[in-house]
Amino acid sequence: MELDEMTPSQIVEELDKYIIGQDEAKRAVAVALRNRARRKKLPDNMRDEVSPKNIIMIGPTGVGKTEIARRIAKLANTPFIKVEATKYTEVGYVGRDVESMVRDLMGSAVQMTHKEMAKQSEELVAQRVEERLLDLLLPPATTKGEKNELAAAQEETREKFKQFLAEGRFEEREVEINIAPSTPVQGVELLGAGSLEDLESAMEKINEMFSGRRKRRKVSIKRAREILTEEESDKSVDKEQVIEKAKELVEQMGIIFIDEIDKIASTQGGRSGPDVSREGVQRDILPIVEGSKVSTKWGMIDTTHILFIAAGAFHISKVSDLIPELQGRFPLRVELKELTSDDFFRILREPENAIVKQYIALMETEDVRLIFKEEALKRVSEIAYLVNSTTENIGARRLYTVMEYLLEDISFKASEMGGQQVEIDEDYVNERLSAILENEDLSQYIL
Repeated sequence: MELDEMTPSQIVEELDKYIIGQDEAKRAVAVALRNRARRKKLPDNMRDEVSPKNIIMIGPTGVGKTEIARRIAKLANTPFIKVEATKYTEVGYVGRDVESMVRDLMGSAVQMTHKEMAKQSEELVAQRVEERLLDLLLPPATTKGEKNELAAAQEETREKFKQFLAEGRFEEREVEINIAPSTPVQGVELLGAGSLEDLESAMEKINEMFSGRRKRRKVSIKRAREILTEEESDKSVDKEQVIEKAKELVEQMGIIFIDEIDKIASTQGGRSGPDVSREGVQRDILPIVEGSKVSTKWGMIDTTHILFIAAGAFHISKVSDLIPELQGRFPLRVELKELTSDDFFRILREPENAIVKQYIALMETEDVRLIFKEEALKRVSEIAYLVNSTTENIGARRLYTVMEYLLEDISFKASEMGGQQVEIDEDYVNERLSAILENEDLSQYIL
C-alpha cells in the first residue's frame, strides 16, 4: 500500500514493527503525513491555503527519532531526505548553504521519478540491451557481398548466443564496450556555495564530460548489461516530463527531516562567537520553512508545502533557544521518552529487524544455532539500562555495545563450531558481562 492511501493507524502500525514505544511521536507523524493526502483532495482555492504542520521531535539520543525518519523514508512514495543541521553554514561562509537541502530533495525526486518511469518500459529496455549484448558478442550479419548461407549460419549462431545469454552462460565473458563520460550532477550549481569537496567533485565531472569521447573498456557481460541497461533506461524516458513530475512531487509532497537542530540553537544569553553563526544558520533556514523559491538546476522550487520534521536531543539548549520565528514554523512538538529496561527487552525481541534476530541469522551462516533464554534477554536489558543510567545515555544503541561484548567469543569461534547449538542463559550473561557489573566507572563501555 502506498503511503498516500494509508490511514494514520496503518502508518503507526508500520512504525510499530521497528520502533518500540514513542506513541505520541508516531501519531503526530502519521497525522501530518495523512493530512498531506487529504490536502490533495481539497478544491484548488483551499488547497493552496493549507500549510503543512511541521513537527519538532525532542528527546535524548537513541530513543527512535532518526529511526522514525528512516522508516518514513521507506514507507514514503514521495521525495524524502534526511539532513543534519550542523552540516550547514551561514551564507557568506565556506560550507553548504541551507538551500542545498532543497536541491538535494529535488535531485532525489528526479532519480525516483526517472526510476518509476523507466520501470514502465522495462520490457522494451531489456530487449534492446539483449540485442546490444549480442552485437558485442557476435556482430550482426550483413547481406552485402555475403552468401545467403553464411548470413543464415550467422543468424543461427546469434539465436544460440541469445539462449546462452538467457541461461547466464556468458556472464563472466569479457567484451569491449564504449562507456560515456559521467554527467556532472552538481556542475550547474557551482555558484551555489557548496563545500570545497562539492566544487572539486563537480569540476572533475565537468572535465571528464568535456575531455572528449566515450572511453572503450573491457568489462564482463554482467557489468556490460548493467551499463547498457542504465543507458537504455535513460533513453526510454522523457527528461522534461521527469523534471516536471519530480518538481510537482517535491512542491506538493516533499519531506525534509532536519536532524540535530538543537546543535544550531544559541545557548541562553549567547550572542557572540559560535552562537552568532548558529543564529545565522537558523535565519537562513527560516525562509525555506516559511515558503520561498529556491533556484536549482531543474528550475525554481517553491518550498511552501514541503513538510519539515526537525529533531534534537536538546540536552544543553532548549527549543526556546531557537529564534522565535523558527519556533513558530514548527507548531507541533512531541517529546520522546527515555527508554526503560522493559523497553530494551522489547527492542531485543519484537522489531522485525531486532538485534537478537540478526545475531541468530549471522550465526546460522556458520551452521551454529543460537538460542536465547528469556531470562538472559531480561538480564541484558537490565545491564544496558544500568550502563546508560551510570554513564552517558545513548539509548537503544547501548544494546549493540552490550550484545557485541556478550557474543564476542562465540562470533570469533563460530567458524570452528559448525553443527553446534549454543544456549544463552542468565548465567552465561552474568559470566560474560561480569566486567561491566564490577566496574563502577564503566567508562570503557561508552561507545
